[in-house]
Amino acid sequence: MDLYALFAQLINAWASASSLFLAAAGLTLIFGVTRIINFAHGSFFMLGMYTAYSLIKFLGPYLLLTYGLPMGLSYWIAILATGPLIGFVGLMTEIFILRRIYKSPELVQLLATFAVVLVLNDASLFAFGPEDLMGPRVPGMGSSVELFSRPVPVYDLFLIVLGPLVLTAIWWILKRTRTGLYIRAASTDKETLQALGVNSNTLFTAVFCAGCMLAGWAGALELVRTPANLGIDLSVVTDCFVVVVIAGMGSITGAYFCAILLGVVKALCITVGSQTILGLSFEFSKLTLVTEFILMALILIFRPSGLFNTSANDFEEKANKSAYSSAYLYAYAKAPHLGFGSKTRGIKQFLKNIRWYFVALIFVGLCLLPLIVPQNSYVLILAIDVLIAVLFAASLHFLVSTGGLISFGHAAYFGVGAYASALLFKEQGFSMEECLLIAPLIGMCFGGLLGWLCTRLSGIYLAMLTLALAQLLWAICFQWDGFTGGSNGLSGIWPSEFWSTGQRFYELTLVLVALSLLFIQLLIRSPFGLTLKATRDSAKRALSLGVNVKTTQLIAFAVSAAFAGLAGALFAFSKGSISPDVLSLSRSVDSLVMVLLGGINSSLGPILGALSYTVLQDFAARDTEYWRACLGALILLLLFVLPNGLASVIQIFRRSRGKALQH
Repeated sequence: MDLYALFAQLINAWASASSLFLAAAGLTLIFGVTRIINFAHGSFFMLGMYTAYSLIKFLGPYLLLTYGLPMGLSYWIAILATGPLIGFVGLMTEIFILRRIYKSPELVQLLATFAVVLVLNDASLFAFGPEDLMGPRVPGMGSSVELFSRPVPVYDLFLIVLGPLVLTAIWWILKRTRTGLYIRAASTDKETLQALGVNSNTLFTAVFCAGCMLAGWAGALELVRTPANLGIDLSVVTDCFVVVVIAGMGSITGAYFCAILLGVVKALCITVGSQTILGLSFEFSKLTLVTEFILMALILIFRPSGLFNTSANDFEEKANKSAYSSAYLYAYAKAPHLGFGSKTRGIKQFLKNIRWYFVALIFVGLCLLPLIVPQNSYVLILAIDVLIAVLFAASLHFLVSTGGLISFGHAAYFGVGAYASALLFKEQGFSMEECLLIAPLIGMCFGGLLGWLCTRLSGIYLAMLTLALAQLLWAICFQWDGFTGGSNGLSGIWPSEFWSTGQRFYELTLVLVALSLLFIQLLIRSPFGLTLKATRDSAKRALSLGVNVKTTQLIAFAVSAAFAGLAGALFAFSKGSISPDVLSLSRSVDSLVMVLLGGINSSLGPILGALSYTVLQDFAARDTEYWRACLGALILLLLFVLPNGLASVIQIFRRSRGKALQH
C-alpha cells in the first residue's frame, strides 16, 4: 500500500465529508424537530449547486462593473447568498406543502416530499438545462500545496477547516441560545413545548428553512469539486440518510464524524485497489459503491440507535389503532391454528365484502381488450406494464398495510425475480414457464433472509435497513460484470414461442396477476392475516396471546417478496432485457408512491395507484419534457384533495349515496 497515495485519498475524503456534513446536519435538524423524512433534501443540495453557478456567473461581472468589487469578493458573496435563496425555497415548501401533513403518517410525508423532488428536478431542467455545469475555480484557492510529496488543493484544506467551524457554530446555537433550547425541546417533547406557549408552526418553519440553507451551502461549496447535474439529488439524499442513521437520529456531532468515517473507508478501498487473497482476486475499489450501505446495515443490526445515540426509543413508531387490535387478537384466539386461509369462514367473508359483479365486470373487460385493440398494439404493451405494476404494488401493500412493515427497498425482490428468471433462461436453458415458477420461490428465499435481518428492528430503522440491503443487491448487480452483465444488464430474454405474441403474453400476465391478487386477499382475511394485523397494531398484546411476532413478520416478508419476484420475472420477459435499474431506489420509491396514491387502507389501493401512476407517467413522458413536474404537481393535488388515496372516492360515493337514500 502506497502511504502517500493513501494520504492524498484521505485528504480528498475529508474535504468531501465537510460538504456532506453540512447537508446531513440540515437533514438531522429537520427530522429531529419535525419528524418528517425529507426525501427532497437532496433536491435543495442540487438547487444550491445550480444557484451558486448562476450567481457566480452573473453576479461577479455585475458587481465588478457597477461597484468595482474584485472577483474574489463577489465569488464569496454569491456563495453566501445561495444559502438564503435556497432557504426561501424551503420556506415556501414548508408553508404550502409540508405544514399540511405534519400530523399525517410518515409514508404520506414521504409521498409529498417525493412529489417535491419531481417538481424541483424539472424546475432545474427548465432553468439550467440538461448539461452538467462545473463551477469555476475559487479565486485565490486555485493552487495547491505540497504535503508529504503530494500536491493538495488549497480548497480541500479550506473545506477541512470549515467543517469543524460549522460544527462548532451549530453546537453553540443548540446549546447556548434560546432558539437552540427550543429546538432541543421540540426534538424530545413537542407537546410540552406547545403547552408553554411556543408557536410550533414558527419553530418548524425556521428549522426547515435552516436545514435547507445548510443543504444549499453544501451544494454551493461542492460545486468546485463536483459538477451540478440533475441526478445528484437522489445520490446526495441517500448519502445523507446513511450518515444520519449511522450517527444516530438527532446527533449533529455524530453526523460530522460519521461523514469522515465513510470518507476514510472509501479512501482505504481505493488505495488498496486489486489484491489477491488465497488465490482469489478482489477489487476493493469497486466496494466504494457499497461500503456506506454495508456500514449502515451493520450499525442498524447491532446498534440501531446509532454510534452517537444512546437510545432509539424516541424515534420508534408508536402502535396506533389499538382499538382494533382486540378484534384481530380475538379472531386469532378463536382460530384453531395459524392457517393460510383454508377456513370457509374467511372465504365467505371475502365473498361478502367484495362486490364480485363489479370485479367480474372489470376482469371480463380486461379479457376482451385483445379483441378490441390490434395485435401487438401499444395499448397491450401499456396494459402489461400496468398489470405488472399492480402486482408489484400489491405485494408491497400487503407488507405495509397488513403488516405495518415499511420498506424503502422493495425493489430488491422485484430485481431478484427479474435477474433470477433471466439467468435461468440464458445460462441454464430453462423455459419461460419454469422461470415464472422458480423466480417467486427465489424471491421468497431472499425475502425470508432479508426479513430475518429486518424484523429485528421497527419503524424508521426497519425502513432504513431495507434501503441498505436493497442498495447492496443493486451494487452487486451493477458491478458483477461476469454474472449479471454489470451496468449493461442482460438481454435476449424473450417469451417462448407460444407466448411470443403480445396478445397471448397479455393474457398470461392477466391470469397470473388476477390469481395473485385473489390469493393475497384470501391471505389477508385468513387467520394468518388477522394475526399479522394484530402484530401491526399491538405487538405486546399479540405476544401475550402467544403469537410469535417475529416469525409472523418474517413470513409476511417472504410472501410479499414472492409476489414481487413474480412481477419482476414478468417484467423481464415483457421487456426482453433487464438492467440494475430494476433494483434501484427510484423503483422502490415508485412502488411506495403507487401504494400511497391509491390508498393504503383499501384493498383497491394498489390497483388504482398502479394504474393511475403508470398511465400518467407514460402519457406525461410522451407529451412533455417536463413530465416529472406535471406528475409531482398532480400527486400533491391528489394528496391534498384525497389524503386517503384514490380509493377514498369510493367511500365518499357510498356515504353520499347513503345520505341520499336516507333523505
